[in-house]
Amino acid sequence: MVVRKALAYSKKHRTAFTRKSKKVKHLNYIKVVPLQKVTKFNMGDPAKHERGEFKYFMSIVTTIHVQIRDLALEAARQFLNNQIQKKLMQDYYLACKPYPHQVLRDNKTFSGGSKGERIQSGMSHSFGTSTGRAAYIKMGEPIYIIAFNDAKQIEFLRNLCKSASSKLPCKTKIIFEEVKK
Repeated sequence: MVVRKALAYSKKHRTAFTRKSKKVKHLNYIKVVPLQKVTKFNMGDPAKHERGEFKYFMSIVTTIHVQIRDLALEAARQFLNNQIQKKLMQDYYLACKPYPHQVLRDNKTFSGGSKGERIQSGMSHSFGTSTGRAAYIKMGEPIYIIAFNDAKQIEFLRNLCKSASSKLPCKTKIIFEEVKK
């Protein structure tokens, strides 16, 4: 299966007609909700984070309203987690904040000389088939949060966040916070 470019989905608004009803079958607009691609949302030491034992926080924040596919979230998450594990070992916490609820749909079209008409169903069921999931993120919301204790790693993590933001289909900024007790 070929995945469409992020440009096809990232700047759009929420998609209507993506309801999947368990109780009332005739209210369904889509047949299947695709599987979740993001495997973990909390990595590192979440218990230490809940106790508030980390001194420094760094977050990747979006600067626009955007839809991010779960494939892009997973790619950036794997990159961040692998690089942080090599450098910081177990003294960190990484969280992926958005959850991909939005179901993305695609209307298959003929690519020949049929002027891009839909395949056989006409306009009666023009909702398309579900192809993936995306998370709708508002401006200023964090995408990833990294918590750590070592002040020597600030520059390393800042460069790492810049590299990871290239995997996301939006402009981002990196926010650094120090917790003072």
